[in-house]
Amino acid sequence: MAAIEETSARKTRDADTAPAATRAAEGAPEGNFRFYDNRQKYLMFVNTCSEKWVVFERVQREIDALTPHPPAVRFFDAGMGDGTVLARVLRTLHRKYERFPFFIAGKEISLEDVRLTLDKMPDRFFEHPEMVFAFTNISYADAPWLHPSTPEGAQRMVWKEVALTGATTAEFERQILDLQPFLAENWRTKVSEKTGSMVPETPTTVILYREDCRFLLDQVIPRQGKARADFDLILASQPFRLRAPVGFKARRVLAPLARALGPGGRLLGIHSAGNDPGMEIVHRIWPDEAPFTTSRRELLDATRQALGGDASGFRFDPLPNRDALFRYEMHTLPDEIDSENASIGTSTLLAAWNAATYVAQIDDERLARAMSSSAYLDATRAVLRKNGELWFNDESYIIERAK
Repeated sequence: MAAIEETSARKTRDADTAPAATRAAEGAPEGNFRFYDNRQKYLMFVNTCSEKWVVFERVQREIDALTPHPPAVRFFDAGMGDGTVLARVLRTLHRKYERFPFFIAGKEISLEDVRLTLDKMPDRFFEHPEMVFAFTNISYADAPWLHPSTPEGAQRMVWKEVALTGATTAEFERQILDLQPFLAENWRTKVSEKTGSMVPETPTTVILYREDCRFLLDQVIPRQGKARADFDLILASQPFRLRAPVGFKARRVLAPLARALGPGGRLLGIHSAGNDPGMEIVHRIWPDEAPFTTSRRELLDATRQALGGDASGFRFDPLPNRDALFRYEMHTLPDEIDSENASIGTSTLLAAWNAATYVAQIDDERLARAMSSSAYLDATRAVLRKNGELWFNDESYIIERAK
C-alpha cells in the first residue's frame, strides 16, 4: 500500500469526536503524520494481514487479460510499497511472457519501501534478463513519464542509469546494494508548505537493466526527458489518503494515470471500503469516524470529469459487486479467536488494533489518547469474539483506454 498524503488530528478535544470528513480540506496542511510511511504500523500490518496476497490475486486476473504490444510488456505500479505485490506480478508476467522484454516502472516516495523493493529484484533480473526496471519519487501526475513537468523540477531532476553486470543473483544484489548511499542522499522528503503533503527534496529516477541485454532492450530503456508511458497495465492500490477530497483524487492521481495508459491498457484501482469488523473496532472508540468517504463510482465519475474532452477515449467500469469487492484477513493461529474458552493473546489484540486503526488512518495523536486506558483492548477483544476473525473489505474498479 503506497499513499503520499498525510493528516493529523486537531489539537483540541473536539477533534476526537468530530467526523474526520469534516476536517479534511484540499490544499490545507494537516500535519506531518504519514499513515503509509509509519514503519512500525506498516510492517506490522503487512506481516499480519493478507492484503498483499489478495491484491495480487486481483491483479493476476488483469494479467490474464493483457494484450501487450511491441517492443515490451509495460507495467506501472502506482505506489510500490515494500515490493511484495510487484515481485509476484513479475513472477506471473515471466510465466506468461517468458521471452518478452519488460518495462516495469513504479513510483514510491518512501526510502525504506524502495530499499525493501530492491531487495526483491536480484532474482527477478536473474529469471527474466530482458527487463528494464525504473522507479521514481516524483508526483503521480509525472511519474509514468519519469520526468517532472515543471521547468524547475526538470532542472533539478537526478537521473541515474545502472547497467548490471554479471549473471548471478549475488552479483546483481551487490550492485543494487551499492545504490544505498545514492538513495540515502537523493530520496529525502520534506513537507510541502502549500499542501502539507510529503514531497521529494530531489526529483530522482533510477533505471536498472542488465548490461548483457542492453542491445535487445535499446528501444525499451527510457531516455531522460523522452520516456513514454503507454502502459498495458497500471496498478493503483491505495494511492491516496482516504479523506482527501474526491476532486483531488481524480485530478492529481487517477486522471494522470489514465492518460499514461497505452491503447487497450487497463488501470486497476483498489481502495479500502469499510463495513467490516475493522471498522467495528474503530467505531467502538470513535463512533463518528468516517474515513471511507468516496465510493468507486464517485471516483470514476470525478475522473471522467477531470479528463474533460479526453474522457471519451476511456471506459470507466465500476464492476459489479461480485467482481469489485473482496476481502482480506488478519493471520491468526487456528482456534486462537473462534474458541469460546481460549483467551486471545495480547500480541493478537495489538496486531488487530494496529490493523484496524491503520486501515482507517487514525493519527498518532488520537491513538495515544485512546491507548491511555484498556478500553481499546476491550473493544478489540469484543469484536474479535463476535466475528471469530478479523477481516477488511477493499473495492476495485477499472479504467480502460480505447484500442
